[in-house]
Amino acid sequence: MTALILAIDGMSCGHCLNAVNQALSAVPGVSLTSLRMGRAELRYDPALTDEARIAAAVERAGYRATPLQER
Repeated sequence: MTALILAIDGMSCGHCLNAVNQALSAVPGVSLTSLRMGRAELRYDPALTDEARIAAAVERAGYRATPLQER
């Protein structure tokens, strides 16, 4: 599993948190470890997905995701 931290622009309320949570949870191989306004920390299986697919899922939900760093 690979760790990833995303900065997420456009979040402003509980609905936003729920939408991002659902978007990330729907990506195969992603395990969300922490989600708060403007930031998501997760782990993903590189055999099942990649950063681009994860960011695209967040963007389909209406937000902008930018990888901050991997740990």
